[in-house]
Amino acid sequence: MSAETVGAEMPTHVTLDDLAAMAAADENHRYELSPQGGLSVMPPADPDHALLVSRMFAWFITHGYGPEQVVTDCGIDVGGGRVPDLTVWAKGLPPRPARSSYAGTKGLLLAVEIVFPGSEVVDRITKKVEYAKAGIPRYWLVERDGGNTVFRHALNPDTGGYDLVDGGAQPLAWLLRTMPDVS
Repeated sequence: MSAETVGAEMPTHVTLDDLAAMAAADENHRYELSPQGGLSVMPPADPDHALLVSRMFAWFITHGYGPEQVVTDCGIDVGGGRVPDLTVWAKGLPPRPARSSYAGTKGLLLAVEIVFPGSEVVDRITKKVEYAKAGIPRYWLVERDGGNTVFRHALNPDTGGYDLVDGGAQPLAWLLRTMPDVS
């Protein structure tokens, strides 16, 4: 399909419902929408990315978090539509649709992003700001460096931004030997 064909069929203003329809029609890409209306189209996760998500998912599950609390690739409404790699929800408050098929943030305790090649700035800066503005209590960023360094952030109610927790940076292998703390 040519760029002209795609462009001619694109709506002039992409809504979360449009975004959900695009994602449903194309299993080979991930679609996200910034609160300002910027559309991002990314390839699917590579095996290394998928394994990192899987390891973190298993860690939460083996430490007592239920499958309704730990969710992968769940679209959330943060004024736009974002799809964190992993989300952790309060017990009894699983993800529920908000303005569209994207989940609202009620009960959302943690959003985890694994830095994806090509989306480094969005993962490290843009989403961090959007998630803080949406009031998500914790944001973890996993770098794809030699140690898969995890930067853990907690929302500071005084500033409305995120602060690093416990120095903030630990290798994923170290983190996975501890008890999850997202309270």
